[in-house]
Amino acid sequence: MAQKIIQKLSYCWRLFATGFSFFIFGVGGLILWLVVFPILSILPGTRLQKVNRGQRVVHYSFYFFIGLMHKIGIMTYEINGLEKLNRPGQLIIANHPTLIDVVFLISWIKQANCIVKESLWHNPFMRSAILNAGYISNGDPEKMIAECVAWLQSGGTMIIFPEGTRSVSGKPCHFQRGAAVIALQANKIVTPVTLSCYPSTLTKAEHWYQIPERRFHLAMHVGEDIALDKFIRIQPASIAVRRFNQYLQDYFTQQRERYKHYGK
Repeated sequence: MAQKIIQKLSYCWRLFATGFSFFIFGVGGLILWLVVFPILSILPGTRLQKVNRGQRVVHYSFYFFIGLMHKIGIMTYEINGLEKLNRPGQLIIANHPTLIDVVFLISWIKQANCIVKESLWHNPFMRSAILNAGYISNGDPEKMIAECVAWLQSGGTMIIFPEGTRSVSGKPCHFQRGAAVIALQANKIVTPVTLSCYPSTLTKAEHWYQIPERRFHLAMHVGEDIALDKFIRIQPASIAVRRFNQYLQDYFTQQRERYKHYGK
């Protein structure tokens, strides 16, 4: 009986703490919008220097948020292969099981660019961070690809979720080809990152308040760099993109199955 009461109290706390965390996330976005980024924008420096500052602010903000969720008992996490990240000219390709994947990744990568949905440019809590961190819109696909390639070739780090949205549990990965195009055109470092979450939470099929019976465990497994030579040699380029995209789909489908109960 006492055990059931403790479990119930723990569940109620985690439900409250989850709502509190997202409230803090919203408040933090508002503070960045109204205070932090306006100050950064008037500091002297080139466009690139200002973007770098913005990305670091987002990094530390997300690091705080993940730390908060961990400290108040919502989640646990582990990272395997962190030393393989944070390299210049690195394209990080990841799967997308939960709502907080991009937050988790950026919290461990100090200087990273990413692709943002066009609709988020109109979100008052996100717009300021997007603009000041120099994130790239997916509104114009050709422009998006060109900007991503240029960023990587200039030595920047890029995070891409080729699924474009959160994964659907039980179904194979389905990737859009943009990541494959960017990878082959830039011809820089390509590193796969597999994210897994158990028990299932914050997925596309679940609302934020549909929390699991215990703390969820988010794991990040950084794979070995993917050699691009054999794909780049394929002609025409459209076939190379198709084959590389299929390679990525197969890789992440296998990795997702491998880690689906990780942390159980």
